[in-house]
Amino acid sequence: MRVLLVNTNRMQPPIAPIGLDYVAEALDRAGHEVALLDLCFAEDVEATIDQALRHESYSLIACSIRNTDDCYFASQDFFIPEVRRTLDLIRARTDAPMVLGGVGFSILPEAILAALCPKDTTEERLYGIWGEGEWALPELARRLEAKENISTLPGLVSAPAAIPDVHSPISILHPPRILRNSPYFLDLATLPPRRRAFVDNPRYFREGGQSGFETKRGCDQPCIYCADPVAKSRRVRLRPPEAVALEVEALLAQGIDHLHTCDSEFNLPEVHAKEVCKALRERGLGDRIRWYAYCTPMPFSDELAGWMKRAGCVGIDFGVDHGDDGMLQRLGRNFRATDLLETARLCRKHGLVFMFDLLLGGPGETPETLRRAIELMRRAEPDRVGLSIGVRIYPGTPLARRLLRESITPDHPALFGQVADNPDFLAPIFYVEPPLGQGIFELVGTLVGEDERFFFADPTKADRNYNYNANEVLREAIRRGARGAYWDILRKSRLHSTTAFSV
Repeated sequence: MRVLLVNTNRMQPPIAPIGLDYVAEALDRAGHEVALLDLCFAEDVEATIDQALRHESYSLIACSIRNTDDCYFASQDFFIPEVRRTLDLIRARTDAPMVLGGVGFSILPEAILAALCPKDTTEERLYGIWGEGEWALPELARRLEAKENISTLPGLVSAPAAIPDVHSPISILHPPRILRNSPYFLDLATLPPRRRAFVDNPRYFREGGQSGFETKRGCDQPCIYCADPVAKSRRVRLRPPEAVALEVEALLAQGIDHLHTCDSEFNLPEVHAKEVCKALRERGLGDRIRWYAYCTPMPFSDELAGWMKRAGCVGIDFGVDHGDDGMLQRLGRNFRATDLLETARLCRKHGLVFMFDLLLGGPGETPETLRRAIELMRRAEPDRVGLSIGVRIYPGTPLARRLLRESITPDHPALFGQVADNPDFLAPIFYVEPPLGQGIFELVGTLVGEDERFFFADPTKADRNYNYNANEVLREAIRRGARGAYWDILRKSRLHSTTAFSV
């Protein structure tokens, strides 16, 4: 089959669509002809789509949805309407069946498929694949080509009948016309090493400042708000460390020497993280690359910190969420405030730049818990502290299940965003514990003061913008040569605001 892969993500700075790179290679290995339409760099989306489809025909068009929104209380930028316009432009130019996928889609597959189905659909043309696409998409292409039954395909999401009104609420609890099959999660050890040759990774590196790689999939942590287990499964599946090193080597051969892990938590399990570091070191990559990781504060041993440093790691973003023990427990975290102090000590010992990311306003939050969190950050002295206000609610999470047991109305005291006519949480809805409400911004701002170590997302203060999406300070820094994790680039932009950026 001739398959066109479409990247619908247009967030800037641009992030290379690692999933499309992986799926393209899987399709190619399965014998399908693959083309890529990357709309991230398109100045005129309609003209770009028209040029791609005017003289070419495809048997299947697969569109990736990386994000449904920017997960940012201050802006609440919702991307699905833009994706809808993109799909409408493609539909007007081809009769090929279309399939949706990507991490964003896998979080809300029924709601997104319902929202993106054309009105008055008379035939089944739009499908979805939730979960991993390396096996499911080539298999879907094979079955369509062979005119075989696709209804039993693992991970398939489909609308077998017309949807009268896609703008009416469609509940994921009772989706009347959307069907979802159980997914097939891959044994990652069976996948061949990735070449990373289909996406224009060098351009993404020039304009986005970094490239991603993954060492595992899935997350088994009990956090009450996180959608990663929903999209990637609760079973952690590990990639062979040697395969990870070969992929990093393939990116380095393209001139990409600043990377970031795409794992939920690089250090879970810790023994695998150490083996990955050893594999990078054994292939001589530790002195040739600089990479960053998402990690949980525990487990984080002296030995792991040492191996990460020797393998080329220069910075870590720890999702610590809070600095108050009671709040950590309510958020479902299995570490406590004293653990954060020890993690900070180990990072400083090994020369690893690090950020602590906080998630404020969750269930049980009070002015006193906020004060304790900020005070602990000052004691821990991370290089930067990210302050996210409001907890984005995703279906399938413990927090969402708790709220669904309540009566969710537009006047719910803890909910902000598009609460009305949004039963599936498709459009962004944020939780802020009453009675803090929007007054939490002023309170946190008072606690933080003028301390520039804190990235504070205050909707009334654009100069303290911590949102990566359309961040002009960040984009200008990358244009001037800055490379690395975005929080570290922003950190350096404050340290060297009047000089050339260096890494």
